[in-house]
Amino acid sequence: MKIVALLGSPRVNGNTSYLTDQALAEAGRLGIETEKIVLAQYQIHPCQGHDGCEDFASCPQEDDTEIVVQKLFEADGVILATPVYFQDVTSQLKTFIDRTHFHWYHDRKMRATCAGTIVVATRSGIEDTTKALAYFITRRSSIGAEQILKVHGFARREGQIRDNVPVVEEASRLGITMAEALLAR
Repeated sequence: MKIVALLGSPRVNGNTSYLTDQALAEAGRLGIETEKIVLAQYQIHPCQGHDGCEDFASCPQEDDTEIVVQKLFEADGVILATPVYFQDVTSQLKTFIDRTHFHWYHDRKMRATCAGTIVVATRSGIEDTTKALAYFITRRSSIGAEQILKVHGFARREGQIRDNVPVVEEASRLGITMAEALLAR
């Protein structure tokens, strides 16, 4: 059993990363293998909108997208984590989401049976961002929107989320709940 978390934040030690680490640590404590993928550390080029994408055997772009897709699509559980940038997901995560369109054309979905989202905003945008992440999960898996676990909070400065104990506890519970769901299968 494995949970893969995609971190859309370019800040490896930022607030969103911290909450993701809390969730993964709790899942790991219960015996679930975990992996955090920091999208900013991979070469993922924007979708080029090729006509006839569905006719290609593979995406013609040569970058790291398929490495990440394979890990995400083979995971038993997935967490999508992002700060809010201009009322939505970061460009790193949006670029990756767009690149999975090739897999939609080829009817390839994530095999995950549980999912969670982690969203951190400075002021606003949590609802729109959470909705975008849920839309991706429901379109790329068999997980229903009502099954997606959600954690969100506010932080204006790097490290500030650590002081928001209820949100940190929520992130830990997300990891526990996902691990228990996987272990119960």
